[in-house]
Amino acid sequence: MEYSELLENIVHEIRPYFGRGKVADYIPALANVPPAKFGMAIATIDGAVHTIGEAEEPFSIQSISKAFTLMLAMRLVGDELWTRLGKEPSGSKFNSLVQLEYEEGVPRNPFINAGALVVTDCVMSHCRAPRNAIRDYARVLSRNFAADFDLEVALSERETGFTNAALANLLASHGRLDNPVAAVLDTYFHQCALAMSCADLARAFLPLANRGISPILEEAVLTERQAKRINALMLTCGMYESVGSFAYRVGLPAKSGVGGGIVAVLPGKFCVAVWSPELDRSGNSLVGTAALEALTRLTQLSIF
Repeated sequence: MEYSELLENIVHEIRPYFGRGKVADYIPALANVPPAKFGMAIATIDGAVHTIGEAEEPFSIQSISKAFTLMLAMRLVGDELWTRLGKEPSGSKFNSLVQLEYEEGVPRNPFINAGALVVTDCVMSHCRAPRNAIRDYARVLSRNFAADFDLEVALSERETGFTNAALANLLASHGRLDNPVAAVLDTYFHQCALAMSCADLARAFLPLANRGISPILEEAVLTERQAKRINALMLTCGMYESVGSFAYRVGLPAKSGVGGGIVAVLPGKFCVAVWSPELDRSGNSLVGTAALEALTRLTQLSIF
């Protein structure tokens, strides 16, 4: 497969989609990101990376970071994690307080905000410096040791993260957090403020395409069983409340973030990361989703 030609064809196809979405302005530090930015990177399981556009430019990965903390938590505690949260699609907004209250403080899955807070709390209980542990885990997987928190974004998250604070307090009221609420929120806001590029993310997610083995590190970072299960969770829960629509259009396990990034996995083949800041109504990159749909259509490759 000629990836350079494929990427050029995708860029040509997605041009009409620019200008149809809206940048995430409810986080002030993200509101100023130029909406026309676009980058895409494909990392194959032999470790090669193919890029186009601004694929080397770091951006705020936001909820994509939930996959890193999930991977780390599964390494630390294994299946014990699932005694604290579920594995089902939420069918509700990713920050729903109503669903969490109705279900007695047990988050539906690890990719909604309440579930991600529980996963972060789990990592905190097993790491002396959890913020650094999460950042360093992403650095190692991506082989970019300069990847770091965007402190302006982290501050912006803290100053406007009222719903996340409400979720954390509701979790604590049901006895679902082991660490102080303020500390959990601080770690969570920093993990969401990680800045990485499409190329970084495509490399970092390769273990999910390669039975848990990182071709970049030449070692297993997850078991084959863990990689399978994380892919399953991304397929059913990774795209906020539009997981069905995304599976219908794209057909790949994926995780998105309101910074405009999406990472998708084709097991046995490649990982692909795309960045375009304009979001659709569900909070997913509008142009990025179109680019991934074009990818699977042009290559006739998906999990289905």
